[in-house]
Amino acid sequence: MGTITAVDVYGYELTYAHGEYVMSSGRSSTSQSSTLVRITTEAGAHGWGEVCTLAGTYWPAFAGGARAALAEMLPALIGTDATNLGTVHAAMDGILMGHGYAKSAVDVACWDLLGKKAGLPLVDLLGGRLQQDFPLYEAVPLSAPETMADFVTTRSAAGITCFQVKVGNDPDDDAARLRAVAAAAAPGTTLIADANGGWTLQQAVRAARLIEDLPVHLEQPCARFEDCVVVRGLTRLPMVMDESVLTPADLLAAKTQVGAGSVNLKLGRLGGLTGARMMRDLAVSAGMSLSLEDAWGGDVTTAAVSHLAASTASNDLLSVSFFNDWTNEHVAGYAPRSSKGRGGAPTGPGLGIDVDADLLGAPLLTVRA
Repeated sequence: MGTITAVDVYGYELTYAHGEYVMSSGRSSTSQSSTLVRITTEAGAHGWGEVCTLAGTYWPAFAGGARAALAEMLPALIGTDATNLGTVHAAMDGILMGHGYAKSAVDVACWDLLGKKAGLPLVDLLGGRLQQDFPLYEAVPLSAPETMADFVTTRSAAGITCFQVKVGNDPDDDAARLRAVAAAAAPGTTLIADANGGWTLQQAVRAARLIEDLPVHLEQPCARFEDCVVVRGLTRLPMVMDESVLTPADLLAAKTQVGAGSVNLKLGRLGGLTGARMMRDLAVSAGMSLSLEDAWGGDVTTAAVSHLAASTASNDLLSVSFFNDWTNEHVAGYAPRSSKGRGGAPTGPGLGIDVDADLLGAPLLTVRA
């Protein structure tokens, strides 16, 4: 069942369901270009994966780069056993060093096929179903304080109990944003002030002092690892590391050097479920809590994240995102579907979703035996 005979690459646009998505340093968008990979085996089975990089200003990756990297790597996969993840990664690594974001779509597609071959949902292969459902977070786009507070009020009514509040511009303005959001949030809501590395060290120090009394986590205040170390030493706010964590060594340094108690793991940055599972287990063994997600994506990304989250103990989870709640387009019937601010992993084999290729048009690229 596992021998790869064809790979198709599709592209589609994902528009943001809440208008404009805004982060620090003027980064904003209303849509993102996503890339879907469909792997076909000699038995006619299909596995799906997705990568959506959040433009080219979030990390050194972009949609065109993912598609170009896939065009380089995919011929080496023909004839490979898709259900042997080690062989698949060796084949890709033999063509291109790095480019984990492009490899992540292939990795997830192969996991999908592995689950289908075993007749099991991926959650069972990733450690077992430890949660039937789990709370979801949503990002609050950077805007005026009253607009951000209104967003929290509206989405709290929909059941969301965790918000990643975008900051990272002027510290005084950011403090006003966080105070407005904290005032609007219902009791028990988790708030994460996420600068996405947008503050300079001096700005981050000032911001941390301005919001010291608020019930918030502070996520990736500065782009540079060493600056985050300085900020952590000046605040009692719990710290989350995100953009700086790319390797197991980075993860351990986030705890031992920065003193961060949490880490945000994104599938695309870690080469897919294979890397994310390894980093998840390492973080848990180090006593750190986790945010599990990707940079962006639709139904396929959401399904992959859901299986990793469902196989993680509730005490180890800080936040989880269902990006298909954030986007308007759905290629798998808007599955998995959240309910009242909570998500769960599908119970069918593999990813447990059915992608409708007819919605995608002609492939951008096809490689066949």
